[in-house]
Amino acid sequence: MPKPYPREFRDDVVRVARDREPGVTVEQIAKDFGVHPMTLFKWLRQADVDAGAKPGTTGGESAELREARKRIRLLEQENEVLRRAAAYLSQAHLPGKGSTRS
Repeated sequence: MPKPYPREFRDDVVRVARDREPGVTVEQIAKDFGVHPMTLFKWLRQADVDAGAKPGTTGGESAELREARKRIRLLEQENEVLRRAAAYLSQAHLPGKGSTRS
């Protein structure tokens, strides 16, 4: 996965794209900054969502969701380890088959 662009860079490119002169396309601005045009369109769309101009999940909410999902995965893994440990320990305390003890 490519390294993400710094936040300041994205904000600057979005600002330039919004304040562009008539006749200047988003594709031209993207080329000037060395980003793919679809990337710039996504940044513009996300900036509109973050500003409240369009409905959607803001950048902050997306980060919270990512962190929550990561935490859920970790807790599920810990739960599985504990479940297996409990099953192992419950079997370890049972008398063995064919035990000669009375």
